[in-house]
Amino acid sequence: MTQASTPTADTVRRLVRTLLEAGGEGGPGPEVRPVTEAGGHATWWVGTRHVLRLAPDREATVRMRRELRLRDLVRPHVPVAVPTSVAHGEWSPGLTYTLDTKVPGGTAEEHDVSAVGEADLAGLLGGLREVPARQAETVGVPRVAPRSLEALRRMAVAAAQRLADEDEFDPARLHQLTSSGAVQLAAQPATAVLVHHALRGEHLVVGADGRVRGVLDWTGAVVGDPAEDIAGLALAVGSGAAVRAATLTGYGARACLRGLWLARCDTVVRLAERLTGHGTESPALLRTQLRRSWEAILLERVTELREDGADD
Repeated sequence: MTQASTPTADTVRRLVRTLLEAGGEGGPGPEVRPVTEAGGHATWWVGTRHVLRLAPDREATVRMRRELRLRDLVRPHVPVAVPTSVAHGEWSPGLTYTLDTKVPGGTAEEHDVSAVGEADLAGLLGGLREVPARQAETVGVPRVAPRSLEALRRMAVAAAQRLADEDEFDPARLHQLTSSGAVQLAAQPATAVLVHHALRGEHLVVGADGRVRGVLDWTGAVVGDPAEDIAGLALAVGSGAAVRAATLTGYGARACLRGLWLARCDTVVRLAERLTGHGTESPALLRTQLRRSWEAILLERVTELREDGADD
């Protein structure tokens, strides 16, 4: 595997000066700073208008090249901004970079999504459904089979007991997730669509007015179960908002409830893993996502699901 040393501010500054011709020959160029203090400093702010992303290894390079092609495919279909690359190439032999324009706004962790913002999310989900799956696969997006709700439920039951020992979660809440429910909410044939697969709060650009302005990080996109994106929205904006957005898109009860199952089981499992020393995610954020995904909503009172195609 091609592996480069961790990029430094000098490495980034030299690359950016070449790309933007900022500051003239020998000039200081724009200010550069890592987006986060943790990790390998693969993402950098460049001045106030750009973001530089550096692939740290061969696998990330493949994903970045695929993402550049996918963003061009997705952009005409969705009503929110998709980052645009103003320059891309190799920053080290075999390892790529992309210099993107910054999408103005905060994140869904910083700003609440308004009712109009929920309509923006509905437009996003609808746009992803319109992207031809075969075209997405042509640019390299992998097709992924739906996850088993029963297998995930069993993992969540075990994880919930660990959380109960830490007074983090009442495992009785999982009683509503039954084996028969897992069968009823199984993914239906021929429902695979383009899925962002990481619609977490940090990837949703939200304005101070609550409108969703853009969606970042398309490296994990797949052709697969649309309930995965409903689940992601439940973590980012809460179960109620996620279901309202999905319903506006035209998804029925089965897809919405399946998304809630995925989100709820995932949050229980991930928080339990983090509290036992695995993973790097913030426990505070995981607790927030747990609370959002377990919000009670009216849809859960549905006892019979429509069996026709419109429900999916």
